[in-house]
This record gives sequence, structure tokens and C-alpha cells, in this order.
Amino acid sequence: MLALLLLPLLWGGSLQEKQGYELQLKKTVTVQEGLCVLVPCSFSYPWRSWYSPGQLYISWFRDSDHIYYDKPVATNNPDKAVKTETQGRFHLVGNVTTQNCSLSIRDARMEDTGTYFFRVEKGDNVKHNYIHKKLNVQVTALTEKPDIHFLEPLESGRPANLSCSLPGSCEGGQPLTFSWMGDALTLMGPRTLRSWVLNLTLRPQDHGTNLTCQVKRQGAQVSTERTVQLNVSYAPQNLTINIFFRNGTDLKILQNTPSLPILEGQALQLLCAADSNPPAELSWFQGSLVLNATPVSNTGTLYLPRVGTTEDGDFTCQARNSLGHQSVSLSLSVLYPPQLLGPSCSWEAEGLHCGCSSRAQPPPSLRWQLGEGLLEGNSSNSSFTVTSSSAGPWANSSLSLHRGLSSGLRLSCKAWNVHGAQRVTVLLLPGQGACLLGAGVVPAALGGAGAMALFSLCVCLIFFCVVKVHRKQAARRQEGMDDEDPVMGSVAWGSREKPWPDSTPNQGSPTGKAPPSEEQQEHHYASLSFHEMETRKPQDQEVTSTTEYSEIKTSK
Repeated sequence: MLALLLLPLLWGGSLQEKQGYELQLKKTVTVQEGLCVLVPCSFSYPWRSWYSPGQLYISWFRDSDHIYYDKPVATNNPDKAVKTETQGRFHLVGNVTTQNCSLSIRDARMEDTGTYFFRVEKGDNVKHNYIHKKLNVQVTALTEKPDIHFLEPLESGRPANLSCSLPGSCEGGQPLTFSWMGDALTLMGPRTLRSWVLNLTLRPQDHGTNLTCQVKRQGAQVSTERTVQLNVSYAPQNLTINIFFRNGTDLKILQNTPSLPILEGQALQLLCAADSNPPAELSWFQGSLVLNATPVSNTGTLYLPRVGTTEDGDFTCQARNSLGHQSVSLSLSVLYPPQLLGPSCSWEAEGLHCGCSSRAQPPPSLRWQLGEGLLEGNSSNSSFTVTSSSAGPWANSSLSLHRGLSSGLRLSCKAWNVHGAQRVTVLLLPGQGACLLGAGVVPAALGGAGAMALFSLCVCLIFFCVVKVHRKQAARRQEGMDDEDPVMGSVAWGSREKPWPDSTPNQGSPTGKAPPSEEQQEHHYASLSFHEMETRKPQDQEVTSTTEYSEIKTSK
């Protein structure tokens, strides 16, 4: 019984905290294996003991250890050794003169789990164990993951520094080994890097790949790791154009292409796509891409519901973001059947001169047919001269007839290519002059609108001439005119073959080609001209009536 009563005295304490001895301490702390923890602590002892002689020493003991027979886990007393298993890991970090008893635990081990008490000593008057407030330390398995920091934005082609740190680790603890792994490191060799800082130059293909930092404590089998996905910025690249036709077929263009043939009237959808980060702004431009050009579409999609000659040429898609831009062009070659202008004829001093022009893509071929004979290219003899030329989509030909014109002679001009044909035929009645459809040579640069206006004008002239002739002939019969003063004139009959666009395109190809046909629907017209014509009155009487309107019927 006496030994039990003396036991507290041997510990230097009592069953109750003595007056003036206080300890401020968090009772329980938790730390993961291999990491560090700081336990804040402050203490006090009776003020009358402040002036006691001797040095103030503080120590931490395990709850089950004896102060005289066992070593402390940490102490500021240089004459006392500490436990081997805690040496270099348990440290007193506070200033004892300010009553700071904070304890730092580094590289925590599972065996560090337990209860600890604090002791203060000063000379012979102060010897006290603070057993009523003990520290409970819990060491758990390592689940903390490293933090990966990007010291600057990741940009393709520019060196970048990445750092890896393990929260809870502390300076001066057991050294850590850092291992870096990922596809972005393939150019650096198969080995892993063993540094907490990683320097590398990223590529566009590294965007979206994984990078792993693994942390391992030296001398232990404990490790942890974190994986992040790289967000690498890069300028637009791999710009492509997808082409969709009405029949469902599609093409993909990866780079600038010289030309894409397409039949006039077809619908076309162009879809542009680019690989970039951040996503690029896409725009479509028609023609050359120049500074401050106005886009025809501010999206990656350009829809052409009916391709015409105005769409012939380049279309360029541009992709742009904050890091740069890239463009890819598509050249459309619009294919269409011939558009025939002419023939138009006029009398000249040396004979009859006729001109014929046609526009088509691919460029058309032109030929003349005089009666049963075919006249092509550049040729001449004593009776005729043919001169032909071509420039771009235009083909031009002129025919000069010097002699040998017979009544009822047929003259035709025909233009054709793989998409269609068109022909105009005139019937010549030679006289002193001619009033033919479209008098004069039609310039090669004349467009379709000019041709239609010219055609409408000539039809009106034709109708006027025919009605006039019929009225004059009726008046002459009524007046009994003889045949001594014949009317000299010329008549021109013609037909236009209907061009190809009404034919069904071949859906198996982008151009929709179909074989040409010679038999086309014809539209007839007539042209009359009268020269040196006079109205002769009977000698015995004046003209008392005229025919105001006449009806003319023609048949095919």
C-alpha cells in the first residue's frame, strides 16, 4: 500500500493537477504515414517558481514510459538522450522561455500511434508531469495525393515548368522521390524523371494526354500519385474541307486543291473543320484572301443552293484563334453547256460576213455548216474564209463568204461540249443587203443578259418586217403593180437547240455529266430586210385603202 502511495511522487506529479500548472494542448492529432504534423502547445507553472535557480527543461514521454527509467521522445535537456525510433523525427520547435511546448512529428510511422504526456523541470523546485492533459497521436495510411502545379500556361512549342508537391510533407523530413510519367515525356527517353520540378516543351498532340507524378518516401514502400490531363494551347492545324453533294456523296480535302468540277445548278455544302485549342473561329471567303476581306460566312459551313458561274473560282476557309491562323482553299470549276451568241451576219463590200461566239465550261468547240459542207478551225479558199480563236471559256469564229451564194442556202453555227450542244441555222436569200438576226458580229465578251436583249430586239424587228411586207404586197396586188420593179431582200430562218441543263444529271459523279444529244427542241424565227423599196401608186387613182394588220402563219 505504501508503494502505491509513493508511485505518484516518483513520477514527480500527483493525481490532481497542482495549482499553477496548466497546459494548452489539442488532445488528438491525426497524421498520414510518411507525412508531418505540428502539435501547438503552451504551458505554465507557478509564478513563484520563475525565480528558482536552474535551467528550464521540457520533455515529451510516451504514456507508458517511466520518467527515470525510460527515455523521452523529445527533450531540450542536452544531458538526456531520446528514444532511437524518434530521434530526428520528434522535435521541440517552440521557445521554452515563452512557455512554448509545441511538438513537430516528421515522417510519421504507424508505430508512432499512441498517447504522450508533457513534463517540465527547473532546478529542485519545479518537477511536474501534466498527466491530466495528454496528447493522442493517430497515424493512418497514406492517402494524400500530390499536387501538380503549372507555373505558366501550357502552350505548344514553349518550354513550361511543372512542379509536384505532397501536402503534409515538411522540410527536413525523409527525402521524397518524385517520378514523372506520361505520353508527353516520350521524347525524353524511357526513364522517368526524379525531380519535383519538370521542364518540358509540349506539342499539340500532347493536349488531352495524361501526366502522372508519383511520390515515394525513401527507405519505405509507401507511395502516392496524382494524374492530371494536360490542357495545351496551340494554333489551328489540320484544316479540312468536307464537301457534300445533293445526292449524298461527300469528299474530304486536306490541303489546297487545284480545282473541283461541278455541274451548274447543283447544290453544294462545304463544311470546314480545324484542330485547335482554344477552338478556332471559322470563316469563308470568296476569291483571294486579302486584308480586311469580308467573309461570305462567319461559320464553318457554307451552303450554295444552286451553283452558277458567279461561284466559279476560289473559296477559302480560314481558322483563327489567339495563337495563330491557317487557311485552306477550294477552287470550284463550274461546268455548263454552251451559250451561243450568233450567228450574226452583215453585207460587206467583199461579200457576206458572219460571226458566232459561244461560252461554256469546258470551253466549247465551234463549227460552221454551209449547205452540206462543214467548216472548222481556220481555213480559207476562193469562196470563204474561216477564222477561229478561243480565250478562257469563250470560243469565237467568223465566216466570210466571197461568192457562190445561192438562193435558199442554209448557214448554221454549232457549239458543243460534253454537257450539251446548241446550234442556230439561217436561210439566206441573197440580195443587195440583209436584215438578219443580230446584225453585226456579237462581241465575245457579251454576256447572257445582252444576248437576250439583242434576241428580243431582233424578234420585234422580224415581226415588224414580216407584217410590213405582207401589207405592202397586199397593197401592190390591189394597185395592179407589175413585176418590173421587184423587191430585193433577204430572209433568215433559224432554230436554237435547247441546251443541256434540263437533262437529268448523272448522280454518280460530282459533275453530273450526261452524253450530248443532237436532237433538241427548236424555236423558229424569221428575219426580213428590204432595200430600195418604193411604193408605186396607180396613174389613174390614188390609194384609197391600206391593210393595217395582217396575219402570218408559219409551220415547222
